[in-house]
Amino acid sequence: MKRWFVIVILAVSQFVMVLDSTVMNVSISQVAHDLDTTITGMQAAITFYTLTMAAFMLTGGKLGDKWGRSRAFKIGSVIYGIGSLLTALSPNLTMLLFGWSLVEGLGAVLVIPAIAALAAINYSGKARVAAFSILGAVTGLAAAAGPLIGGLVTTYASWRYVFVAETVIMIAVLIFSGRIKDVPGNPGLKIDVLSVILSAAGMALVVFGVLQSKTWGWFVPLNPPVVNGVEIAPLGVSPVTYLILIGIVVLWWFVQRQRKLEERGRMPLLKVGLFRIAALRSGLSGFLVQYFAIAALFFVIPVYLQTMQGFDALETGLKILPLSAGLIIFSVLGSWLTSRRSARRIAQLGQITMAVGLLFVLVAIQPELAGWPFAIGMFIVGAGFGLLASQLGNVNMSAVEKKDTSEVGGLQGTFQNLGSSFGTAVVGSVFILLLASGFTAAVAENATIDDATRQQVNTSLEQGVPIISQDQAEQIVLEAGGSQEVATAIASDYATSQVAALKQAIFIVFALMVLSLLLSRNLPAEIAARPDELEEDADPGLARKPDRA
Repeated sequence: MKRWFVIVILAVSQFVMVLDSTVMNVSISQVAHDLDTTITGMQAAITFYTLTMAAFMLTGGKLGDKWGRSRAFKIGSVIYGIGSLLTALSPNLTMLLFGWSLVEGLGAVLVIPAIAALAAINYSGKARVAAFSILGAVTGLAAAAGPLIGGLVTTYASWRYVFVAETVIMIAVLIFSGRIKDVPGNPGLKIDVLSVILSAAGMALVVFGVLQSKTWGWFVPLNPPVVNGVEIAPLGVSPVTYLILIGIVVLWWFVQRQRKLEERGRMPLLKVGLFRIAALRSGLSGFLVQYFAIAALFFVIPVYLQTMQGFDALETGLKILPLSAGLIIFSVLGSWLTSRRSARRIAQLGQITMAVGLLFVLVAIQPELAGWPFAIGMFIVGAGFGLLASQLGNVNMSAVEKKDTSEVGGLQGTFQNLGSSFGTAVVGSVFILLLASGFTAAVAENATIDDATRQQVNTSLEQGVPIISQDQAEQIVLEAGGSQEVATAIASDYATSQVAALKQAIFIVFALMVLSLLLSRNLPAEIAARPDELEEDADPGLARKPDRA
């Protein structure tokens, strides 16, 4: 038991890191109500939380190399615990953005890379394979349990208690973390500050641009910002286009900077040469797409269930439960298949399975939820996610030498959270844009709406479309002086537009999952050696034989 004490501590920390965002998603309507904000405000908070982790994950990995992974793990646990407490006490969206999106995110960038590195340091051979399998299973368990835990606590107490509990857990982790074995850090390691600024700024510009697309438009300006009475839309182009282009240029500058640092014999923030490893490229791109898909679903599905269907947090968690069940079952099955089928075959099966599940979800999304197709679809999506989760982490770690595990841990966290940021920002923003255009068209074509009311609705839409229920939409029209007939017609058009926009947004996720099959071609095509066939000090990435199944 003493031998596995370390992985228990690391697994508990991993569970908290993954649980955090899923709880917030399933409680989205209640949190928005408690903080007197909107669904759009919550979209920003969720996006900036994952963006903080994506932007600084590489820096967190390097600080682990400098300070030692155990020390970085402890410091990160303290910061994360403080952030959780601030989140629990948040009186408004601003404090939530500070405590959750920023402070917790900065704590996580130290903890997450350290977890992977410390697992590699404390275990070797078949024990290391088992350790990474445990971490993968815990990741799946946390993602699965999060919606149900969040739903239960939010419905019968308050979402704030989840973050209080996280603070207590991180205190316990800190107390017992002294037993984790570590290798000395490198105090002389110099972290290039310009590289940190370039990587964070580039990602922030791109993701913020995508997030603002719902308000400012992608290319044609819809409602651009105004400064001193002047609209900011140079050459008639939306600011979003400029933000994304500038972000891409900054990221290109970052990559060039890393190459120059390596050429000069200095320590880069990112070893660009790692991307020459085909298996690692495929593994990381798989992480990006996988978490894009799951973050997109975990944003739009709770919005659909709570805003359009009127479910509370617990009912939302129960509706998502089939996904959780599929995830747990098939992450275990995927781990069992590791010594029988190649990572490529298992991952591709997972991608196809997720795509099929999304089709079922698309069929189920109607003005009145089709319960059984939805449950089947969510289970199949979870099954695909579980198969992917069982493979990609170990593929990434096995693709590099032991000395690069901390670097890959940071890269893995970066791609995971960048995928989550883009999933929430892109699909959420596309959903809101499609809702606006669909609602505008429906109002324009509805013969029961008089011209004066139609003009009033169009004027209000210029400021964006709020995500509200059909009953709320009807009440707003009545309070504005509209007749019951007009209010009913507008609310009906709004509900129809919501469902159509949601389906179109989810179809983007489906198309991306199908395209992701192209990204998996460089995953290992050989069957991994069985644990009982590995020597104690063998490399866990050793292959056994080609997969002909």
